[in-house]
Amino acid sequence: MGLFWDLIQQSQISEQSSRAAGLEARVANLERELQKTRELLIQALQILEEQTGKDINGDGKIG
Repeated sequence: MGLFWDLIQQSQISEQSSRAAGLEARVANLERELQKTRELLIQALQILEEQTGKDINGDGKIG
């Protein structure tokens, strides 16, 4: 019975490890996507400020 229980526990540990690795990969991917989105937003804001001639983000400068 002890061997059987050890196998069940090892299987559960392995499954949790796989989930954690998958979650870490998803988080890393989301962080990369967030960074790309921020960069695109900053570029779009700069273009919009230059086109309108207004300080939209309130940083005291246009563009």
